[in-house]
Amino acid sequence: MSKFKERLGKLSPKKRLYALETLPGHLAESVQGERLHQLLTDFDFIEAKLDAIGVQALIEDYDLARVSDVLLSKGQTQTLRLIQGAIRKSAHILDKDKTQLAGHLWGRLVDFEMPEIQGIVEQAKQSRNFPCLWSLKANLERANEGALRTLAGHTSEVTAVAISPDGKRAISASSDHTLKIWDIESGTELRTLTGHTNSVNAVTMAPDGKMAISASSDNTLKIWDMETGTEVITLTGHSESVRAVVIAPDGKTAISASSDKTLKIWDIETGTELRTLIGHNDEVNAVAIAPHGKMAISASSDKTLKIWDPHRSY
Repeated sequence: MSKFKERLGKLSPKKRLYALETLPGHLAESVQGERLHQLLTDFDFIEAKLDAIGVQALIEDYDLARVSDVLLSKGQTQTLRLIQGAIRKSAHILDKDKTQLAGHLWGRLVDFEMPEIQGIVEQAKQSRNFPCLWSLKANLERANEGALRTLAGHTSEVTAVAISPDGKRAISASSDHTLKIWDIESGTELRTLTGHTNSVNAVTMAPDGKMAISASSDNTLKIWDMETGTEVITLTGHSESVRAVVIAPDGKTAISASSDKTLKIWDIETGTELRTLIGHNDEVNAVAIAPHGKMAISASSDKTLKIWDPHRSY
């Protein structure tokens, strides 16, 4: 048992929670770099904070150490970055099952030979009060290699994703008939958008980030308010699955592509179908619009692409 765990055990539940919430911030504000580093490399602290407050608050403690005025050596900074990276990569698992902490830290960090890292993985190993097998080498993707984080929540294939212009949110589309809005920094699922009755194949976001449009195999598109997650309007007109959608740079119109071999141009504000683009002789799988908004290109299973003037009457 570490000294931290011993001291923590002497506190009342209320004071224990307060200490876990505020101690890293207090050490950072008072420029106690060594104590902060010791705290953030103590498995007992990591386990206690995860259990009491949650994984995102724990991840943010490492950000606090790295961006504050605390003077850390290059080695200390690297150590904290690795521990934070391991926790962040496993966040989607730890959100659901906090008891996986020891195994995930071991699996992501055991190959790193820095003394503080070896200390924390040994603490993690000792925290298991029952016999179990421990791999000699990392058996999970190592900290700070590959993806930074995993967003989990959909129950079927994820088919598309778009990121807001400010880079803070993302919206995903899935075969589970839903879309989900995510906070990118925390990995938090902000809301689930329901309304489609079949797979959602594509999603795009308006230039101002306030609205998104989804395209579905239920033959419709839906316009969504990104702030509230509410459905604004449903666009109907395609006779088969809608495969793709793009919003014009001015945010006023959208173009959809469908398995019915057509594209349609829509007035976003009113939901009105402005015109239908006919010319492909097989399903249209994708569409893109030029930055100036005066040209669009479609891609089809008929092995061709076609260039269109969205403002011309066909």
